[in-house]
Amino acid sequence: MTGPVTILGAGVAGLAVATELAGRGIPVSILDPASGPGAQGCSWWAGGMLAPWCEAECAEEPVLRLGRTAIDWWDRQGARVQRHGTLVVTPARDRRELDRFARRTSGFQTIDGESVARLEPDLAGRFDRALFFPDEAHLDPRHALATLRGRLADQGVAVDPGPARTPPPATRAIDCRGLAARDILPDLRGVRGEMLVLRCPEVSLSRPVRLLHPRVPIYLVPRGGGIYMLGATMIESDRRGPVTVRSVLELLSAAYALHPAFGEAEIIETGADARPAFPDNLPRIGMAGGRLYANGLFRHGYLLAPALAMQMADHIENGTKPELWHEADDQR
Repeated sequence: MTGPVTILGAGVAGLAVATELAGRGIPVSILDPASGPGAQGCSWWAGGMLAPWCEAECAEEPVLRLGRTAIDWWDRQGARVQRHGTLVVTPARDRRELDRFARRTSGFQTIDGESVARLEPDLAGRFDRALFFPDEAHLDPRHALATLRGRLADQGVAVDPGPARTPPPATRAIDCRGLAARDILPDLRGVRGEMLVLRCPEVSLSRPVRLLHPRVPIYLVPRGGGIYMLGATMIESDRRGPVTVRSVLELLSAAYALHPAFGEAEIIETGADARPAFPDNLPRIGMAGGRLYANGLFRHGYLLAPALAMQMADHIENGTKPELWHEADDQR
């Protein structure tokens, strides 16, 4: 039997790796000084879109191919995946943005205004053309994290609040600390994302909507009960402070362009954090600082964590070399 493994970090990467290992009967423990997922980690502030076809617009090929496994993986974990697809729209004056998006993606249907109204009645008359990605999905990230942690607890895997840098002796450690792992991964950088949570019962949407704009594209993800997560900022910064005024104004202006009722929405939460990314914006598995690591999910945390976890579990269980293995770190 494979010996015990200690996971450092209880964000989406750490919990997904622990889930895969525990599911294969490998003894697992988790160390995280925060005692589990929460507002201190970037996984807490994610949109939860499982949208590999849309993300391929500006991502490398593995994001689409590996991301396609995420929807079924999260479904198997009981994460309440909503398989309603993704709607991509743009104001008429920015029609070229929709054409550009279509050229760079696949897996969509080009639909007219009547079809937009059938999919989302509250957007009737607002957009005469759109792209619909029927095979995409979304989930509530916080519920997904709680689900993974609960399933692990049922298997006897708890999150120990001990220091995440000091695994017990005689165990194999897997570092999933995100940006905190820059002590062993110096080329890891932060990419800041900011989000708002709005309450707007006057608008009812059943799927994520992406509003394209040359300067401020946004995505709006329904959480149910008139609650929406609004985001899109992607800033080269590891600053983890509050959301800026500029970002709030830009996000809200774009939401208002999607539907004027968002002008009367309540802002019930704001959040920001820095997501860990490598120079190519692809995740990596490797060896550094004398331990295995899985890191660099960038803006694709919930989309690529399942593939990252499955490849790591294959490596631990069978010695299989992961596709995401990064050779350059072997000698650190």
